[in-house]
Amino acid sequence: MTVEERAEELASDLGVDKEEVTEDLENLVAYSVPIDEAVQSLRRKYGGGSDSTGTQSKDGIDEITTADGSVTVTARVLTVGKRSIRYQGDDQTIFEGTLADESGRIDYTAWQDFGLSAGDTLTIGNAGVREWDGKPELNLGEGTSVAVEEDPLDVPYEIGGDADLVDIETGDRGVNVEVQVAEVERRTIDGRDGETDILSGVLADETGQLPFTDWDPHPDLETEGNSVRVENAYVREYRGVPSINVSEFSTVSVLDRTVEVSDTGTRLPIGEAIDAGGVYDVEVTGHVLSVREGSGLIQRCPECDRVVQNGQCRTHGEVDGYDDLRVKAIVDDGTGTLTAVLDAEITEEIYGGGLEKAREQAREAMDQTVVADSIREEIVGREFRIRGHLSVDEYGANLDASAFAEVDDEPESRATALLTEVRG
Repeated sequence: MTVEERAEELASDLGVDKEEVTEDLENLVAYSVPIDEAVQSLRRKYGGGSDSTGTQSKDGIDEITTADGSVTVTARVLTVGKRSIRYQGDDQTIFEGTLADESGRIDYTAWQDFGLSAGDTLTIGNAGVREWDGKPELNLGEGTSVAVEEDPLDVPYEIGGDADLVDIETGDRGVNVEVQVAEVERRTIDGRDGETDILSGVLADETGQLPFTDWDPHPDLETEGNSVRVENAYVREYRGVPSINVSEFSTVSVLDRTVEVSDTGTRLPIGEAIDAGGVYDVEVTGHVLSVREGSGLIQRCPECDRVVQNGQCRTHGEVDGYDDLRVKAIVDDGTGTLTAVLDAEITEEIYGGGLEKAREQAREAMDQTVVADSIREEIVGREFRIRGHLSVDEYGANLDASAFAEVDDEPESRATALLTEVRG
């Protein structure tokens, strides 16, 4: 049903002017208010109360679907996050996190302060339902009622938001981590209110590493090597992997201990890493099946560093590209396949020389593809251990490699080492 059809139905039901209702409904939808929530808001505005279906009482979170307009549900608060967003041109503070019962979990956004605390068991009435990333999410607004229950629900989930980096997923809210600042830089960006300073870098713990951005620079995050506890962070996707976001409402405190950091990436089969949707610091092992076109001696645009094809940049048109070396290798371990992208430094190690050697070989052959052919002879059919940042999108899985080394141990010794690790 279109917005106009919903407006006509609503106007008829309420007995008010159709054009006025249509204008109001279109304005709300234009500001990304879910259509069902917008309809409920206009019913309240024009004095029509709830819609004909009423609020549906749900026995469990697993019963809530994106087709529901509004629901009543009893659940336990797992996490509570707080941050500021720009909504309809104004800054607004929202509260967000995850609710759970015995049947499942659901994310929520509260548009006003209901005094929610992690661990509370609540009966929430007239909560709007919207679709977010293909799943239902609860919206708690002016028409929502929240009552604290005396008897807590038993839920099969951790309460409070504490997490290791390896367990963090895009979309998490109200997250707490204890980490070491592995890398950090202060830079100036064009923010929503003009130029603003932020911190960006990498956080690490015993389980892995993740990128972070501090939108309201906290001094304790500005020193590499600091071990800190970050509370009330939220997680967005950055280049295909989860990224921790620290806001003005987050707290950062120095720990009285040193957070140990793993000197290896998270070791995963390729298939499992791909299923995770991307891993910031992962180590995989597999055989190189082939070397893709666009490897070896290449040219890049001096403006954007993209690869130039026949002197043409997709963004800047005809350019005088500069020479570079790279490899795009197809790697498979039997569970999945990815493209390992090797930078100039790693490519030089494989090739056995730098740009001058590559240019000379290309001149002698009058064909720069011979450089890629030489690299193929060195790596195709061999097994390598690769560490780097894995991103997954509609075009496939790409691993930007930071380390690339041939596996030289025998399968028997690797099996023995694995059994030793499993048995502790």
